[in-house]
Amino acid sequence: QVQLVESGGGLVQPGGSLRLSCAASRSIFSGNSMGWYRQAPGKRRELVATITASGYNTRYADSVKGRFTISSDNAKNTVYLQMNSLNSVDPAVYYCNAGGFYSPGDYWGQGTQVTVSS
Repeated sequence: QVQLVESGGGLVQPGGSLRLSCAASRSIFSGNSMGWYRQAPGKRRELVATITASGYNTRYADSVKGRFTISSDNAKNTVYLQMNSLNSVDPAVYYCNAGGFYSPGDYWGQGTQVTVSS
């Protein structure tokens, strides 16, 4: 069964940090690029970051470069998104994605809400 389960979202003050986790079923994690996308109200879903199955290559949206870091733990079938210096452009539902590096793959998680507010 294909499964992606996100966690770690929540409310944080401007300038704060959060770490999102996406636990994937082994069948989808193994050999697949993984990624994070986000969708704010009234906006299209957009790329945040992706990582290859090897973990050696990553790509980021310009808006998060230098603030967010994507990583993966193959032993745990989990991909992470460390988000630092969160600001007003970051609130959205964040979705885990599997199967694509330059474009989204076919598999999506249910999403986790990130809110930035003082």
